Amino acid sequence: MKKNVLQLIIPLLLITGLVFASTVNAKKTDYRKISSAKKINNEETHEAFNKMMDVLTHKRCVNCHPSDNVPKQGEDSHPHYFGMTRGENNMGYQATKCTTCHQNENNNFSGVPGAPEWSLAPQSMHWEGLSRVEIAKSMLNRENNGNRSHEEVMHHLTEHALVLWAWTPGVNANGIPREQPPVPKDEYIKAVKKWFKNGAIIPEK
Repeated sequence: MKKNVLQLIIPLLLITGLVFASTVNAKKTDYRKISSAKKINNEETHEAFNKMMDVLTHKRCVNCHPSDNVPKQGEDSHPHYFGMTRGENNMGYQATKCTTCHQNENNNFSGVPGAPEWSLAPQSMHWEGLSRVEIAKSMLNRENNGNRSHEEVMHHLTEHALVLWAWTPGVNANGIPREQPPVPKDEYIKAVKKWFKNGAIIPEK
C-alpha cells in the first residue's frame, strides 16, 4: 500500500516541481522583457524631449520669450527696433501695440512677420537664457503657464497658430527667407505628443 502511494506521490511532486520551475523562469523572462521595454521607452522619451527642445530653444521661439521684457528679432536675436517693450497684456502700448504692425499673416512686401494672436509670451514664461531642463520645468509649472494642464500645454505646443508660424516665418525686409526650426513640423508635433504620452519626463540634466 505504501509503495503504491509513493508511486503516485513521486510523479506528482516531479510534475509540481517542473510547473513551479517553468513559472519562475517565465516570470524571469517577463521581467527581462519589462526591463527592456522600459529602457526603450526611456530612450524614446529622451529622444522626443530633445527633438521638442531643438525647436523650443530655436530663435523663432525664444525671440518671443525674452527674459528682459524686450522682444527680440532676426537670426541674431537683436532687441526689437523702435524700442518696443512688453507693455500691456504682453502686446505693447496703446500707440505701439504688436498688432499695429504684426497682422494675422506675414507681409512679404514689408518683411513684417505675422500670425494670429501675435504677442510676447507672458513674463512668467520667459525662456531666454534658460537651459532645456529649466524651460521644460517652467512650461509644466501651472504657476508659470497660465494654469494649463499637461494636455492643454501639449495642445498649445502642437496646434496654436502662433507656435506653428515658426515653420512659415516668411521673409525679412531684404526679402531673405527667415530660418525655420531645425526639426520638420510633423516630426516636432509627433515628438511633443510622444513626450507627453510617456509622462512628460524631464531629464535630470
